[in-house]
Amino acid sequence: QVQLTESGGGLVQAGGSLRLSCAASERTSSSYRMGWFRQAPGKEREFVATINWMGTSTYYADTVKGRFTISRDNAKNTLSLQMNSLKPEDTAAYYCAARARGLAPGSTYSKVYDYDYWGQGTQVTVSS
Repeated sequence: QVQLTESGGGLVQAGGSLRLSCAASERTSSSYRMGWFRQAPGKEREFVATINWMGTSTYYADTVKGRFTISRDNAKNTLSLQMNSLKPEDTAAYYCAARARGLAPGSTYSKVYDYDYWGQGTQVTVSS
């Protein structure tokens, strides 16, 4: 069982930056695809970004493309999300996710059901 722990959330003004981190409990997670999702109050959890186990392939939601960068350090079992040019609509709880299953040809790995393990979330609030 992989445990994921997010950190780095907080309150920031519009246009500012935050860097989220996710620590994984097991070294085996370095072979898993990882992702970030977010959920605003009253809304469904939505995809933000995903990265393959090698860190060589990334995919972003259109709403964050060009502003957010996902990265990972397998030696440290950590996943990061650098968020720049933040907007009030980015306000949400941000969740780290890991996929233990194998490849799904043709998938963009952008659905909640694509992932097997989830963290507890970290709150990001962007003020206008």
